[in-house]
Amino acid sequence: MLFGSLQRITAEQLGLNPVLMSAANSSGGVMGKMIDAQSIVVASTATRWYGHEGDILRYVFLHSLALAALVGVLVSLQAYVWPLTALVVR
Repeated sequence: MLFGSLQRITAEQLGLNPVLMSAANSSGGVMGKMIDAQSIVVASTATRWYGHEGDILRYVFLHSLALAALVGVLVSLQAYVWPLTALVVR
């Protein structure tokens, strides 16, 4: 949460829930960690699959896109659809 205050101020100025937007940003950071170069190198070293970093990236990239889309849909539902908006802390 390096820019937590900036995220909160921006969400408030846009009329969005700052708690939900900060949580969404944290979730997005976790999704991005899947395709981080350092994580891929660690995965190839841990599995002793040296020189196959591109294969690992190709495999993980589609999963990363699918999970990011799922998080995006969930955050949108929590922001705008009534039964789910009640779950968000105000």
